[in-house]
Amino acid sequence: MQASIAKAQYKLTPGDLEVTLALVRGGTLALAGERLGVDASTVFRSLQRLERGLGRALFERTRAGYRANETTLALVEYAELMEAAVESARSSMQSNPSQVSGTVRITTTDTVLHGLVAPALQGLVKLHPLLDFELHTGNELASLTRRDADIAVRATKRPPQHLVGKQVGPIRVAIYAARRGGARKLAEVEAGRCDWIAPDDALPEHPSVVWRKRAFPKVTPRYRVPSILSVLELVAIGLGVGIVPLFLAERRTDVVRLTEPLDECETELWLLTHPQSRHLRGVGAVYTHLAQTLRLP
Repeated sequence: MQASIAKAQYKLTPGDLEVTLALVRGGTLALAGERLGVDASTVFRSLQRLERGLGRALFERTRAGYRANETTLALVEYAELMEAAVESARSSMQSNPSQVSGTVRITTTDTVLHGLVAPALQGLVKLHPLLDFELHTGNELASLTRRDADIAVRATKRPPQHLVGKQVGPIRVAIYAARRGGARKLAEVEAGRCDWIAPDDALPEHPSVVWRKRAFPKVTPRYRVPSILSVLELVAIGLGVGIVPLFLAERRTDVVRLTEPLDECETELWLLTHPQSRHLRGVGAVYTHLAQTLRLP
């Protein structure tokens, strides 16, 4: 009874939503404080006041930090709407409405960053010189729900259902060797006369790894590296052969393709964002540009 009375009497404020959103995204009091520009104790007191006012707990306290429950996630949807409205209002007040400003965070892999995203951003910077970018690379998908990133460019056949996006196209791969001093024919690879360069345990389920183990079960790679970009660089200096995306290798003059694209290794490239972020001016400008610019061979 007391909890329901407290819930009825308490009036949520924009500050309450801001604290809740920061703690969901940060996961700890310290990280939430960094997002808000206050110390951890201030976040803790704000959370205590909010939970007392609502008459219910919003987070589960764990050793890893604060985990939001279903009620909190529902509250976060309103917090994100508020955040988007504020961002839109701020953008509309710019002295030059045609100029888009702010920071847009993009998450991808180093392979896709160097081969596709970075070249695409060159033209965008000329259109919107006030835009800044935070580029996160890694094999894990940074959370777009917590706004750890605004846009994701990822190779996947199953994009998360809670995100919206566009399928850019198929990522095709083939076996490559160094143009000078490398294998000349596929027969050399099939005869086992070539060293292999392959992803290490950071990418155990990568399509190229799965395919190589099936097609060449007796092969043990001599060189194992943490990224596909590293596979290409070692191939290029003549250390062996490796499976590399066409979009990364076809523009190079120091490698040569030994096979046709390997259909069994093909995956898809997706451009993704969160529904609540899509209409923000900065995010929208970058998303639209990437959707129009990213091309796969």
